[in-house]
Amino acid sequence: MSDLRSALRDYLIVRRALGYKLKETERMLMQFVSYCEQSGITTVTTAAAVSWAALPAGADPIWQAQRLSKVRCFATWLQTLDPAAEVPPAGIITGRPRRAVPYFYTGAEITAIMAAAGGLRYPLQRRTFPALIGLLAVTGLRIGEAIRLRRDEVFLDSGLIRVTGAKFGKSREVPLHATTVEALRRYTQDRDRLCPRPQSESFFLSIAGTTLTYSAVRATFQRLARQAGLRPREGRCRPRIHDLRHSLACQILISWYRDGSDVQARLPLLSTWLGHVNPDCTYWYYSDSRVIPMPAPSCA
Repeated sequence: MSDLRSALRDYLIVRRALGYKLKETERMLMQFVSYCEQSGITTVTTAAAVSWAALPAGADPIWQAQRLSKVRCFATWLQTLDPAAEVPPAGIITGRPRRAVPYFYTGAEITAIMAAAGGLRYPLQRRTFPALIGLLAVTGLRIGEAIRLRRDEVFLDSGLIRVTGAKFGKSREVPLHATTVEALRRYTQDRDRLCPRPQSESFFLSIAGTTLTYSAVRATFQRLARQAGLRPREGRCRPRIHDLRHSLACQILISWYRDGSDVQARLPLLSTWLGHVNPDCTYWYYSDSRVIPMPAPSCA
């Protein structure tokens, strides 16, 4: 193992100890280290970082800037241990990702998406996706949290789910409404009948009896949204599965304002519910939103 690769391993350990997942970061930086090793480069240099970040030729500058930013963070840490390491200056590659405009779902749209799942090819899919989408809509769970749920983390008798190993290493318990409990109970009965010998302990299963993958869930959701008649409201406002979480958070905030509640005092409650590090992260959901009033969705 080269010294640079060893340093990268230590860097990832340190940052993960602070709660960062870094899956994409690890993949990119491993590629960068391999590039350096193949070029005979023993530490981070500005020239190497820029050359690697600019690959492949003709790639979107936003993508190239993101690649370079990963190296800059690593180089900043590495320079404290290796003075020869160079931190590439900011702005060498310009390109900033544009924030998507949240798509706020109405209750009718969520119901339509769930109904569209009835047309999926496999019986287990037709049970899994309405239950999964409904749970996301009424709890605001992150999609990764929902698909990682294990059976022993869903307590239907007591009406709550336990989210563990979430973003920044935070765990929490999320209470469920009685209608949501009943919908999930029906799902478990159908799931166990259709897949009596699963390959995973996950609560939500793929047709193979394994844990769902984010890419497959996202693709299926987008297909269901199109079939339900949902269309982009503008270029950067398109139906996304993450916006189920965004919609719930904003609807709760709006209802508090309408009720005359002390929103600042109650915001930590919503922040805890959503698993945010602090209320600032929660208020960001509302700070640049184009809100469409909607009734509370149902998981049934």
